[in-house]
Amino acid sequence: MSEIAVKIENLSKQFQMAGSGSLRETLAGLFSKKEKKEEFWALKNFSLEIKKGEIMGVVGKNGAGKSTLLKILSRITEPTSGKATLYGRVTSLLEVGTGFHPELTGRENIFLNGSILGMTRVEIRQKFDEIVEFSGVGKFLDTPVKHYSSGMYVRLAFAVAAHLEAEILILDEVLAVGDAEFQRKCLGKMNEIANDGRTVIFVSHNLGAVRSLCTAACLIQQGQLILTGSTDEVLQTYFNNNLGEKASFHRFINSYQNQTLTLRPTELAVVVNGEISGLMEMGDDLAFDVGFEADAPVSQIYLSVVLTSTVFGDFLHSSTHFLPTFRFPQPTQKGKVRINFGRLQLITGRFIASFWVGAAVNSVEVLTEALHFEIQEKDVWGTGKLSPRVSSMWWDTPFELLENS
Repeated sequence: MSEIAVKIENLSKQFQMAGSGSLRETLAGLFSKKEKKEEFWALKNFSLEIKKGEIMGVVGKNGAGKSTLLKILSRITEPTSGKATLYGRVTSLLEVGTGFHPELTGRENIFLNGSILGMTRVEIRQKFDEIVEFSGVGKFLDTPVKHYSSGMYVRLAFAVAAHLEAEILILDEVLAVGDAEFQRKCLGKMNEIANDGRTVIFVSHNLGAVRSLCTAACLIQQGQLILTGSTDEVLQTYFNNNLGEKASFHRFINSYQNQTLTLRPTELAVVVNGEISGLMEMGDDLAFDVGFEADAPVSQIYLSVVLTSTVFGDFLHSSTHFLPTFRFPQPTQKGKVRINFGRLQLITGRFIASFWVGAAVNSVEVLTEALHFEIQEKDVWGTGKLSPRVSSMWWDTPFELLENS
C-alpha cells in the first residue's frame, strides 16, 4: 500500500435533476405533492489506483465525469457511494482564481490562497519569492486581482498550488488559459513535482500535453472508467471511440465504380516540430500523421487534407491525387503516412484539418473537422512586431527596390 497515492473504490455520484422548467411543468408542479426529478449518475462504480510519483492524465469528453471526480478527490463534493483514499496532503486547482478575493491584492491573495490550500504562514513566506517569480505578475503584486486578466489569474493560482509541498497535486484544465511560454513552465513544474516522488492528477483536453507529460492515463466515458494504462494506449482508444462524433466520420463510395477494397483510417495526429501536440507557435513545423488499415495489401492510398481557419474559412488543400509518384515501396496492408507541411506560415488562431482517406478517389473515408490545433503568437521576424490578423497566413516575402529617384 505504501506505493499507492490514491485509491478509489466503487465511487459513484448521483445528482437530482429537475424538469426542463417549461411553463407546463411549472403549472403541473403547483398541483403535485411531489416534484418529479430525474436521476443522473455523474460517476458510476469508478475504481482506480494511482501510484506515488505518477502523473495520471484523465481524458474524456465534456460531461464524462472528469470534473466531478476531481471535486470528490479534492473533498469539495461528497460521493453518493464508494470511497476515495488519498495518502498525503492534497492541493488542487480546479477553477481559475479559486480561493482568490477580488478586492485583495495579488500579495494578499498569495497568503489567503496558500492558507486555503493548507500552507502555514511560515511556509508561504519561505516560498513567496519563488511563487512571485514563477507567476510573472510581480509588477502587479499590489494591485487588486479583480483587475487581473484571466491569464494572470491562472498564472498566480498555479504558482501558489505548485509550490505547496503537497504529496498530491490535482489540476483541471490549467493549460486552457495562458500563453505557450507559461504552459511550458507549467509542464516543466509538473515534471519536477513527479520527479520528487509526488503525484499529479491532470485533466486536460490538450491531448498533446497529456501525451508528452503523463506517465499513465485513464479514459472516462459517461461516468465510468473505460480504460487505464499507458498514455499512448488510452489516447488511441479515446480517438477511436470518438472518431464518429468528433470527426463527422462517414463512408463515401461511388456506386458507379467496381470498388470492393475497404481501407480504414486508424489514427490521426497533429505533429508539431516532430512531436504530437495540439499547440504550436507561429513558425513551427506542422505535419499530420494518418494511420490506415486495408482488407488487402495496397501499393498506394488516396489521401487528401483541407485546412480551415475558424476566422477565414478553407485556405489550403493538398492531395496524393496530384502526386503520381506517391507509392509504397512494397504493397502493405497496414501503415502510417506523414503529411509534412514543414514551416507552414500560419498566423495566430485556431485551425481545423479535414481528411479524405481511401483506396482510390472513388472509395474514401471522409473525416470532416477531424483534428483541431491552435497557434500561439510569436515574434517570427525578431523585430518586436507581431503579425496582424488580416489573413490566415504570413510570409517571408522578399521586397526588392526596382526604382529610386
